[in-house]
Amino acid sequence: MRRDQLPLSVAPTLRENDAMTRNWTPLAVVYLVLAAFGLAGTWAFNALSIVQLRDFVGDWVGSGPAVSSLTIDLMVTAVAGSILIVVESRRLGMRLGWLYVILAVITAFAFTFPLFLSARERRLTALRREGTPDVAATRSVGP
Repeated sequence: MRRDQLPLSVAPTLRENDAMTRNWTPLAVVYLVLAAFGLAGTWAFNALSIVQLRDFVGDWVGSGPAVSSLTIDLMVTAVAGSILIVVESRRLGMRLGWLYVILAVITAFAFTFPLFLSARERRLTALRREGTPDVAATRSVGP
């Protein structure tokens, strides 16, 4: 049975479900799953650090050259990713892009960056479905 042949009582429910699931591509789901793993993984160790009354920042930067190297690597990546989040969200007309950066400080960049990528993928899918030209290639950010 086609959608236009359904009883009126069923049709609105299907339309509501379409609105909730529309624009979810497999890539957007992968990013969302990565965000969930990033949140769970980082917060498990954050909680362990709190329970053990550890000096979180001291452990982070003072445990030898290898950890310090990883720290710098992740910090530079987080700064570059944060810039990407703000610029790309403006370019694609996504509201509250800056909120992902703030949430990264409160939660973890391993959570907010894939979460942003999922939202970005959904936005790109929506723009394609609307027939909007590739906004990322045609609209610049800045003066």
